[in-house]
Amino acid sequence: MPEHKKARTHTEPGPGGPRANEVTSEHEDVELLTKQLDEERQKAETYLANWQRTQADFVNYKRRTEQERSEATKFSNAMLILNLLPAVDDLERALNTVPTNLAGLTWFEGLRLIHRKLMTILENQGLQAIEAEGKDFDPNLHEAVIHSEGEEGKVLQELQRGYRLHDRVIRPAMVRVGSSAPVAEEGREPWQPQDQEREG
Repeated sequence: MPEHKKARTHTEPGPGGPRANEVTSEHEDVELLTKQLDEERQKAETYLANWQRTQADFVNYKRRTEQERSEATKFSNAMLILNLLPAVDDLERALNTVPTNLAGLTWFEGLRLIHRKLMTILENQGLQAIEAEGKDFDPNLHEAVIHSEGEEGKVLQELQRGYRLHDRVIRPAMVRVGSSAPVAEEGREPWQPQDQEREG
């Protein structure tokens, strides 16, 4: 009697079978990973931007600190130099008023040498005389003490020398300024540098 083989049954997975569920799960995992990757990328960009901003702030702080230190070094002697200027003025007035017959004496040449050495020391510290006489009046550099008839806006006479320390004016030049209109000065005594000391 012939044996009948049992028919082998094979069930194909349907649309909603395990294979479909597996594909759906993989797709969800990819979306989740993509989302996490985007979030991490945004965090990294934020961290990078914060780091760059912090670095820029630090560079600016370092530059500002170095500039302040440089300014402090440049002007550390400003008050001392400013206090020395009246002595320089007195020495220059003394040299300018010595009679001609005494100008060739040894002590006079010694005074001139002292003055020259003192000015060299001050100039090495950054001191510079301000040009005044014959220049246009500049309120940033000059202080008008007297107005006299003359070319409008021109410095006619320097009454007291002014000075810069590096690029900063530490004492403006006291000057006589020209005016196109006649200026009455009757009854006024000529201005002297000592007047400023009395006013101060």
